[in-house]
Amino acid sequence: MTHLDPASPTPLLRVENLTVALPGGMDRRHAVENVSFELMAGEILCIIGESGSGKSVTANAVMGLLPSALTVESGRIRLKDTDLIGASARELRSLRGRIVSIVFQDPLSALNPLMTIGDQIVEVMDAHPAEAPRDREARVLELLAEVGLPDPATLRHQYPFRLSGGQRQRVMIAIALALDPDILIADEPTTALDVTTQAQILELIASLQKRKNMGVMFITHDFGVVADIADRVIVMEKGSMVEQGSAKAVLDTPAHPYTKRLIAAVPKMRTADRALSAEAPVVLEVKDLSKTFRLSGSFFGKARELKAVDGVSFDVRKGRTVGIVGESGSGKSTLGRLVMKLMPSDGGEIRFDGRDVAHMPEPEFRRLRPYIQMIFQDPFASLNPRMTIGRVLTVGPMAHGVSRHDAEAKALRLLSLVGLEAGAFERFPHQFSGGQRQRIGIARALMFDPVLIVADEAVSALDVSIQAQILDLLETVQAETGVAMIFITHDLRVASRLCDEVGVMHRGRMVEFGPPSQILHTPSHAYTRQLIAAIPGGEWEANAA
Repeated sequence: MTHLDPASPTPLLRVENLTVALPGGMDRRHAVENVSFELMAGEILCIIGESGSGKSVTANAVMGLLPSALTVESGRIRLKDTDLIGASARELRSLRGRIVSIVFQDPLSALNPLMTIGDQIVEVMDAHPAEAPRDREARVLELLAEVGLPDPATLRHQYPFRLSGGQRQRVMIAIALALDPDILIADEPTTALDVTTQAQILELIASLQKRKNMGVMFITHDFGVVADIADRVIVMEKGSMVEQGSAKAVLDTPAHPYTKRLIAAVPKMRTADRALSAEAPVVLEVKDLSKTFRLSGSFFGKARELKAVDGVSFDVRKGRTVGIVGESGSGKSTLGRLVMKLMPSDGGEIRFDGRDVAHMPEPEFRRLRPYIQMIFQDPFASLNPRMTIGRVLTVGPMAHGVSRHDAEAKALRLLSLVGLEAGAFERFPHQFSGGQRQRIGIARALMFDPVLIVADEAVSALDVSIQAQILDLLETVQAETGVAMIFITHDLRVASRLCDEVGVMHRGRMVEFGPPSQILHTPSHAYTRQLIAAIPGGEWEANAA
């Protein structure tokens, strides 16, 4: 445990030997075990670790928001002058929002879809009438402006679904700041955001923290984020705190093997490109591909058009990976769906196996579909929860005439290839971790011996070490099968790690295309330079290299 110097100021938050028990039947007894730390005013404390490390459980314990299945077995949580362990529900409600507030990872699920943005901010003030300003409407506009949202007077009347992901996260921060709390807990608030929006949110939290002298507990699995904003760092593994210290000490000279493994797994910006054979045959040619969405206006407003993909051209060769990078809304996922023929294009060509499939009738294209497979971002949503993994893997090939015996034999071989035991065959998707489900998604894509795989943000939701394992697996699969890949991502570090060529998309257009070394180290387009500048921890990574 950290012991305060008698001359040092009193911490805003003191956690002493916190242990939170898990329900029976789990792989381990405790979600959090003997965790101790302090948070001071004007400090950003980052808690880092993989899924299941206990970092979010620690945050929820501080907020008094633990699910009923988890119980505090021992320890103390002291928030300023209040001991939270044993506090009544009424006492905890009086502290939330006023003394300590939280910003969640997914703002869309945390915001009420039936209430306007302004009403949701006012709701926090109504819960603490003694602390809230009298002129609440003025305070709403002030908060929306403070978090950098445009036209607060109009935006306060909007509903969450009309805002972008970054704007929704700014609204969550505004709600958290409504009563000027002393402590802000940010639980993975940038994980689902693209790199430039993430940089803006990190800068916003850091600037608000300095201006208000708040203590910030920032939970993350990204060491780049730690390098950008942290004063101190706590590293958690399987519920235990294995290392803590200044951000510089933990990042530059980590002491614990687990911390060293996590840092080693962070994808590095490659400086040299892989040698490529000029004779590799072209698997896919995309020429002047376009897709325009027609968006309905307001009741009296005029409908408008959005060019999601605007004249995009590129080739993919056998055994190579082309990365498609860009922010949310850049058109990269739409491009992937067009290549997969999951939606019709408006113009251009998609030449696969020498034939233009862009406007090929579906019955004719159905014979080619097995050779173009997709790996989705969320493997759990794409796996049928009522099917065993064996059924998930074999149902497609069997529908195309493969015998049950041959399909099952191939499924078992592929499970072994992606690092899963044969026993996985009879289990269901919910019995696997996120990384394991992604391995199953890769095995399913390989069941048809595809010529091309489209991977849409296939590692964005994974911890850094699991992400590294999946990237290694994709490289191994490609080396063994010669499959071509289109890898869609918003993380340029991942693109550098895996891809042979990278295309940068901005507002539907491909503004730059070339080898990773050129794109990442000598970019020619201003937008590419903007993306690279927004990569979290870029300076730390450069110094570490």
